[in-house]
Amino acid sequence: MIVVNVYAIATGVLLFLKKIRPELFLLGSILWIVLLLLFWFAMPALFYRKAELFKQDWQFEFDAQSANLYSSLGSANWTWQELTHYFESPHFFHFYFGPKTFFLIPKQNIPLEAQHEIRGMLKHK
Repeated sequence: MIVVNVYAIATGVLLFLKKIRPELFLLGSILWIVLLLLFWFAMPALFYRKAELFKQDWQFEFDAQSANLYSSLGSANWTWQELTHYFESPHFFHFYFGPKTFFLIPKQNIPLEAQHEIRGMLKHK
């Protein structure tokens, strides 16, 4: 993906400077769009369709000391002190427990009041 982005930028600059023909820039643009579609749509759809984990109804509960996530498959429990980092995107809370360990909590079913409570706890902890 990085190589395709570098190629797209380089061919864009060279096209602007009239050093190459438009076909090379078009090729780079098509490659970029194909990779974008693969990484953003095709691969997640294939992965989530196969994984039973993502088809479960998960329940999320939290209090001042810990958070709990459970379904019919099992459960997960962690204290807020175990989190090394958190990030909030428009649709998810991203909880990081280490450099390669994280968990996403969708915000769509969490009431706005509870989202504000979570933000407050994360800032204080």
